[in-house]
Amino acid sequence: MKTLLKNGTVIDYKTNTCDKLDILIEDEKISRVDKNIQENVENVIDCSGFNIIPGMIDMHCHLREPGGEHKETIETGCKSAVAGGFTTICPMPNTKPTPDNPEVLKYIINEAKRVNLCNVLPFSSVTKGEKGEELVNFEEQLEAGAIAFSDDGMPVENAMMIRQAMIKVNSLNSFVSEHCEEKSVSAGAINAGNIAEKLGVGGVLPEAEEIMASRDIVIAETNNLKTHICHISTSTSVNMIRDAKKRGVKVTCETCPHYFTFTVDEVLSSGVNAKMNPPLREEKDRQAIIEGIKDGTIDVVITDHAPHAEEEKNQGLAKAPNGIIGFETALPAEIMNLVDPGYIDYLNLVRVTSYTPAKLLKIDDRTGSIEIGKNADITIFDPNEEYIYSKEMVVSKSKNSPFIGKKLKGKVKYTIVNGNIVYQFKK
Repeated sequence: MKTLLKNGTVIDYKTNTCDKLDILIEDEKISRVDKNIQENVENVIDCSGFNIIPGMIDMHCHLREPGGEHKETIETGCKSAVAGGFTTICPMPNTKPTPDNPEVLKYIINEAKRVNLCNVLPFSSVTKGEKGEELVNFEEQLEAGAIAFSDDGMPVENAMMIRQAMIKVNSLNSFVSEHCEEKSVSAGAINAGNIAEKLGVGGVLPEAEEIMASRDIVIAETNNLKTHICHISTSTSVNMIRDAKKRGVKVTCETCPHYFTFTVDEVLSSGVNAKMNPPLREEKDRQAIIEGIKDGTIDVVITDHAPHAEEEKNQGLAKAPNGIIGFETALPAEIMNLVDPGYIDYLNLVRVTSYTPAKLLKIDDRTGSIEIGKNADITIFDPNEEYIYSKEMVVSKSKNSPFIGKKLKGKVKYTIVNGNIVYQFKK
């Protein structure tokens, strides 16, 4: 089957393209990118007024299955992902059971293939059961289909163990993605400060993230290793990583839309739906995150999509689990808080949402850019459409989002994966 995308603005970081072009898709691949393509095809999509970018990649999310199907399933999570314009997603391993063995990994991979919506590339845990006591068999996990390794949500606290893991994983041409949290100073519900005191809840110190991030930077620098730091949220983390990169340390990092959209003040209006880990920080941190994206210190924007059932979230700030859903609001948050204010342009938006994640995951031979021969993984969106994000609009099985009830700008119109239209917006 052939599909022709007509009259859209094609934006691609790798080829430095930002122009009104047509794209011909044939046999799951991009076969032509040019002006005014005339071709007899089965399917023509008029993209007038729309932006066309390489399919967005989320290298850090949670699908909950197996073990947490009351929050989200692989199927409902993939439906939410493609509604948000994501063509590739990487679920973290904090499921029950943990994907610390080939059987669980293969279950996730096979279920994603059955659902057949987006590419699902699961992370393996670093340690058995994410307990930080015994390393997994890294070779076996990679062979079974693991894209990389993380004990996300449960930091590997033993420095010797994470050092051994980083050395071994680097030797296998993969990487460890570290959830940086020093538990001795992280007890609390929201960011430490006036609002935590006002609400009478424990405060999470920013040092919880920063101490662990600095440890991993030291290990990476001393041993000439790659390391990737998860969802950074503080100005000190940005500064440390920037300085380390200047020294040539092989450190990369990610952040989430909520860290450049909100501050801890959002807890006053959104309550438990503004509780996550790391927590929302202060305005100086929000600005530092934006500057880090702008200057390239922050390599990737991820969602950390973390669905929770309503009854779990409605336990008050102290007891409610951390996390918010994020697939469907990531692109609008990026448009409204990064592109529209002029911090970055659409080319650099593609850099952090498609191009760089593809390179880090080593899938850039097939996706992450709009080029002839690449897989037709494509996101098409209206950058100007405004709407109120309502609970009824949420595709995810869970509804825990601080964006509900807020005006958003930017609407995904089509998501194409391997040449197939897997999502089309219908009013």
